[in-house]
Amino acid sequence: MFRKAIVLVVILCAQIASAGQELGPITNLPLPRYVSMKAAEGNVRRGPSLTHRIDWVYKRRDMPLEITAEHGHWRRVRDRDGAGGWVHYSLLSGVRTVIVEQDMVSLYQRPDPDSRVNARLELGVVARLGACEPHWCELTAGGYSGWAPKAALWGVKPDELRE
Repeated sequence: MFRKAIVLVVILCAQIASAGQELGPITNLPLPRYVSMKAAEGNVRRGPSLTHRIDWVYKRRDMPLEITAEHGHWRRVRDRDGAGGWVHYSLLSGVRTVIVEQDMVSLYQRPDPDSRVNARLELGVVARLGACEPHWCELTAGGYSGWAPKAALWGVKPDELRE
């Protein structure tokens, strides 16, 4: 199992390199990339150190953010509104979440609009991201699971595929 994981990481890195994707100088992970807030609160600073002024505080655990730069233990992030700044890496998680960007998005049993609707998600709901196909992503939120149109979500790239 461990060997298989290493092989998958090597393959992913090769695919990223061949696609010309920029890699972060600290983590060697793709830039930009999505993460989520691990903490219930996180200071957003003007620069990558504790000496920089706090511009605001994120107050939503699991909120998806996009990392756009790395500097030491700091990550420059951007939220769905385009606002951003520098956050200490310890406040972030690799667990993927998305924000629903349309009101009352149907959560389907399968990635098919003709399948049964399991739930409807309100605008602004934060959901855990699962698998993604070209036009659909599997989500879990509020005890419900199902598939939603990728176009209705923020926190996943339009061409992103996930197993």
